[in-house]
Amino acid sequence: MSAAIPLREDYDGAGLRRLARVSKDANQTRRLLALAMIYEGGTRRDAAKVGGVTLQVVRDWVLRFNAQGPAGLIDRKAPGAKPKLSAQQRQALAERVEQGPLPAVDGVVRWRLKDLAQWVSEEFGVVLDESSLGRYLRAMGFRKISARPQHAKQNELAMEAFKKNLPVELAAIRARLPTATAIELWWQDGEGRPWPQWGRVSAPNGIGQKTKITRRWAKRGTRPRAPKDQRTKSAYIFGAVCPARGIGAALVLPKCNTQAMQWHLEEISSQVSPGAHAVVLLDQAGWHGSAKLVVPANITLLPLPPRAPELNPVENIWQFLRDNWLSNKIFRSYDQIVDLSCLAWNNLIDQPWTIMSIGSRDWAHGF
Repeated sequence: MSAAIPLREDYDGAGLRRLARVSKDANQTRRLLALAMIYEGGTRRDAAKVGGVTLQVVRDWVLRFNAQGPAGLIDRKAPGAKPKLSAQQRQALAERVEQGPLPAVDGVVRWRLKDLAQWVSEEFGVVLDESSLGRYLRAMGFRKISARPQHAKQNELAMEAFKKNLPVELAAIRARLPTATAIELWWQDGEGRPWPQWGRVSAPNGIGQKTKITRRWAKRGTRPRAPKDQRTKSAYIFGAVCPARGIGAALVLPKCNTQAMQWHLEEISSQVSPGAHAVVLLDQAGWHGSAKLVVPANITLLPLPPRAPELNPVENIWQFLRDNWLSNKIFRSYDQIVDLSCLAWNNLIDQPWTIMSIGSRDWAHGF
């Protein structure tokens, strides 16, 4: 029978018992007490009884303790199987997904799991089934989501330049105002799409009998139904929200034109804080720059780059209204459209935290 392996000499029984009293790991506590008995002259068999294990397990504890000290007596999670894709290969896969396919080269307009699995096999010689590849993508933060429409002539450089130069534009406007005039940043959308905001947001948004059908929870494999009207009566919500203050104001009107815009500017003007000046950012729709508009004295209009709805969080405001209160409905008449539009807006106003959450944008509010 082989001789017992001696314990390391830089610990003693009393020291291990002190560590056991403060340990938050039950298994480590049990092992410390078993080894403490050996330090105090007990046999390995006695230590096995204290630990509730066999002599071979006590021997393993001694080896771990001698090599790593008390930390060696804590169970560690098993490392599991080695990943089939290395860190560098996963990074390359992520870049491939973000770049998207070239239809003329790859033969598809969007990546499917089997396309990516084939690319991984050809590029790295690693065979992955679609479910395994899907787990890799989810672990890297990818999800299968709907793409947002993008205008073919959108100028991304102009959008980035606008965001970068916004502080300069606001400083120039502030320089023309009386000293210490507070600036409120408003956002206006003449086509009913949400935009960024630092103060307020305004936008006309078409609401009609042809409502959208939203996603809903249902059992997998089923196809839930929702009412869908084909009639065409509609109204427009001209809305303004102030994320910084969590408030808003709106008009529901039958048309979206210069006169409607005039009324809305006057409504916004009435909601600007006393003594403050509103900078209203808006798209370049014809009625927004009409010579017939009489802009209130406490408002300055600042056009956004063309074809850039992504800059305006009012888009998300309208989507929130539709998803929660204005979709999956049958409107019997124009009056009911107006009534339910007003109800939806008032529901939003009753949730100031929602306005703050949806409307805030770092690039517009963080300087």
